[in-house]
Amino acid sequence: MEMPVEIGGHAPAIVMVAEIAADVAAREALLDRAMGPKRRKKSSEKLRRGRRPSEGLAFVARDASGGVAGTVRLWDVRLGEGGAAALLLGPLAVDPSLKNAGIGSALMRHAIAEAARLGHAAILLVGDAPYYARFGFSAEKTGSLAMPGPYERHRLLALELVEGALDGVHGTLKAAGRKLKALELISAA
Repeated sequence: MEMPVEIGGHAPAIVMVAEIAADVAAREALLDRAMGPKRRKKSSEKLRRGRRPSEGLAFVARDASGGVAGTVRLWDVRLGEGGAAALLLGPLAVDPSLKNAGIGSALMRHAIAEAARLGHAAILLVGDAPYYARFGFSAEKTGSLAMPGPYERHRLLALELVEGALDGVHGTLKAAGRKLKALELISAA
């Protein structure tokens, strides 16, 4: 499903589309430019490593020439040992030359709407509260949750898509969902 996005009052120059295999190299290059080499050492990466994004929840923003201008993916996780299912969002990135054009916000809105449409109950992420608050994320219900590695507690944020989905959750987030196939693991390295 393609979603045209009006940026800055101009005709849609950016579209949100499902990520395809041909986007992998461009996505990885964009993430390197936007986040640097340390991105692979983040705690969130431990939950993504060896896994595929949640079904139907990997998106790219394409510019007018068809290039990848932004990316966001959501991943299946469990909230503690045997805990409730949720999604972990990330990374969200936009080509540094296109920062502040509204592409990141459009990707976030699209990802949240699709996660809700697909029936997911909650989305978590590690990020800046002032940025993500506009989408409804907060640390209000993450105090009893932890990431599997170093992270700043105040940056673990959540959004309930179903009211009460995070009531009483506790423990360390665990990877869940589909594992990468051997061929995908080789190309992802």
